[in-house]
Amino acid sequence: MSRIKEFNLPDLGEGLTEGEILAWLVKVGDTIELNQPIVEVETAKAAVEIPAKWGGVVTRIFHEAGTVVEVGKPIIAIDTDPSAGPAPSDPPAATPAGEETEAGLIGGPAPGGRTAVLVGYGPRTTSAKRRARIGTPTPATSAATPPPPPAATADLPPAPPAKALRPVGSGVLAKPPVRKLARDLGVDLTSLTGSGPLGSVTRDDVHKAVNEAQAPAEPQPIAVLNGVADAGSREQRIPIKGVRKLTAANMVASAFTAPHVTEFLTVDVTRSMKTLEKLKGRPEFAEQRISPLLLVAKAVLLAIKRHPMINSTWSGETGEIVVKEYVNLGIAAATERGLIVPNVKDAGRLTLPELATALNDLVRTARSGKTPPSDMSGGTFSITNVGVYGVDTGTPILPPGESAILALGAIRPTPWVHNGKIKIREVTTLGLSFDHRIVDGELGSKFLRDIGAFLADPKTAMLTWG
Repeated sequence: MSRIKEFNLPDLGEGLTEGEILAWLVKVGDTIELNQPIVEVETAKAAVEIPAKWGGVVTRIFHEAGTVVEVGKPIIAIDTDPSAGPAPSDPPAATPAGEETEAGLIGGPAPGGRTAVLVGYGPRTTSAKRRARIGTPTPATSAATPPPPPAATADLPPAPPAKALRPVGSGVLAKPPVRKLARDLGVDLTSLTGSGPLGSVTRDDVHKAVNEAQAPAEPQPIAVLNGVADAGSREQRIPIKGVRKLTAANMVASAFTAPHVTEFLTVDVTRSMKTLEKLKGRPEFAEQRISPLLLVAKAVLLAIKRHPMINSTWSGETGEIVVKEYVNLGIAAATERGLIVPNVKDAGRLTLPELATALNDLVRTARSGKTPPSDMSGGTFSITNVGVYGVDTGTPILPPGESAILALGAIRPTPWVHNGKIKIREVTTLGLSFDHRIVDGELGSKFLRDIGAFLADPKTAMLTWG
């Protein structure tokens, strides 16, 4: 069995087909341990760190940061027994059957029975051609044959100095936030000269490149088409990939598959806000961040117990409605990579303090960009809190596989009729979207009514509903 083992990109979620390498945490020649994080990869669901499958010495990194790699393709090679001396010259046995290793690449055959051990080492035997580099003879030029004399250039102006070319496939030193900034602004990192340590590209380098590109050297005429100025130079193009790509596909599929219905309910939540203030003073919540979302989540969980059909899935393949006897409560979270909906597993079994802890952990992890794909699969009911942006409410689209989603709007001091008098009360509006194939108007209305009743008087609801 070969000492050199190739580690393939694993499937990090349910049916994911590819991932983008954000940053390598190791380099060729590093000694690594089993389960040591070696690379950060962004999939369509999250950015995750992948641990090493074996310990040993890194002998090859197949793809540079910024490359999109298919699941199952090798990303790194590891010498699992470096103490045994130089690695054997035979091609590694880990090469997948049926796939030929190109000559001249690591592990591939080279003339004289050698094995290439560095990227680009050894001649290629394929028909692929490499672009000629400045100042070097082309492969067709023999070292013993002098190149043809240059044409007369007496009447031509001197050529401008050529920019240094980066080797094909070479990496660019830049931290993941800098790479993301460059992607968002449409800047090619390989075209920049880094000013950071070891020549790494910094945020200032990216912004400088953008400023230089946007500031023309001299005024130029504006192209006018049909009387309208060409706006192409003032457009930003953002690649559709990762979380944003998956979210778009899911939302389109959901919107055109499940017939959506949305109902709204405006609720006086003054008593809920007073309950929150009392909870903050209790020792069970001493170190927790308490927000209205906690009581809304509790209201949803109790209402699902009273109306289980809300927590179900339409299965067109089997012709069944699958009612879940557990609640994986999803909370929509806006991140730098797009909207994600991680969920609290089996949230219905948690006490109120445990639910507060789980919600805080979920939001904290989402903001850090480290939510694992497992936390974003298997959701059964979701809540989206648009109120934090000052929005009154909305008509949310169902996450795939769920039959209902609740939007929590902003809580505002509002004139309200209370005990026969107009008073200033804390008021919010709830929006419930549901799949009309499963949830009819009566069920949806009763479910939304019960959530409103809980928020209007949480103490009574928790005592009577359990």
